[in-house]
Amino acid sequence: MGGVAVIIVAGGKGQRARAGGGAAENALPKQYQHVAGLSLIERSISAFAQNGHVDCIQCVIAPEHLGLYYASVPQSDKLLPPVYGGAERQASVLAGLEALAAIAPELVLIHDAARPLVSDKVINDVLSHLESATAVLPVVGVVPTIKHSEDGRTVDGTPDRSKLFEAQTPQGFRFRAILDAHRRAAAETEAVFTDDASIAEWAGHDVVLSQGDRHNIKLTTADDFALAELYLRQGRTMETRTGTGLDVHRFVAGDCVRLAEIDIPHTHRLDGHSDADAALHVLTDALLGALAEGDIGRHFPPSDPRWKGEPSATFLKFAAERVRERGGRIVHLDLTLMCEAPKIAPYSDRMRENIARICGVAASRVSVKATTSEKMGFVGRGEGLFTLGTASVEIPRGDD
Repeated sequence: MGGVAVIIVAGGKGQRARAGGGAAENALPKQYQHVAGLSLIERSISAFAQNGHVDCIQCVIAPEHLGLYYASVPQSDKLLPPVYGGAERQASVLAGLEALAAIAPELVLIHDAARPLVSDKVINDVLSHLESATAVLPVVGVVPTIKHSEDGRTVDGTPDRSKLFEAQTPQGFRFRAILDAHRRAAAETEAVFTDDASIAEWAGHDVVLSQGDRHNIKLTTADDFALAELYLRQGRTMETRTGTGLDVHRFVAGDCVRLAEIDIPHTHRLDGHSDADAALHVLTDALLGALAEGDIGRHFPPSDPRWKGEPSATFLKFAAERVRERGGRIVHLDLTLMCEAPKIAPYSDRMRENIARICGVAASRVSVKATTSEKMGFVGRGEGLFTLGTASVEIPRGDD
């Protein structure tokens, strides 16, 4: 077909980068974590989708991340169905190249999803150099003095930093040349290449340098996320808002109570127009309240039959996306459940994980608590359940 294709490598499973500082076991893979309200992969895709020279975008993901992927990606007619990568980056890129073979683009840009701040200027400079080159590498010069040590204890050299450069992505190639180079490398050597320019070098192609950008950083640690937040929020004043939600559901005949997408065995179920998941309803109201955008009934009226039996995750995901669309982020969600039965504590950790997944935040930003009414009132009589939710969000400051 000719044209320009983009491969976005997003198959990593590492959780070392924890934007919210939560425990590693609760952290999302970094490409699905948020910086300034949007996930890294969404920002990376959008950067290329908005570029007028790009014709199609091929993401390479881990198979177990398919749900996270579809919950994160922006709408774009340039976006092809994702393909699954391998255990190492090199294998993932080859999977992306093979997926594009039937399309046969003239040029391909290969980009790491963990570089969400890539600019049009960097992309266009790579493409400009590809008019006369086979392989192009965006770089920035090395600023600090670099020391070399063979044994890790004593310095044995000081390289000339004027000849040293930091490699970035997207790296650009003639499609057929880099596909052949990757195929050869997979078949002929056990060497591990850390980027695609290295494979082009190994295959004998000249790699031309283009101008990178010091803001085009790769996000690996929590400090990197903090720096990216600073870059993205330059010129914007943020404010913290808090919203609350209250919800009451009566018990009716049934065999389980659904809370935070967990069906807890019980002698009754909760009555409601949707799936009656009171935990998700109240957090939806709390988020919408923090944004001053009404309540769940305004956006999903019970008089509308299309919401009959609808999973309440739909409502909470909508509210979380509204925070991101406003340029904000969820700081914390606090849920309190009041009932005499069923017992909530054995399920609270799973509830936190489900809520965090739906909202796209770390579980360390979600609290779930339970209490009783000491046998008083309708809760004490076992007639229903009461829920209270609080949401704290950070959004750009509006007009006073």
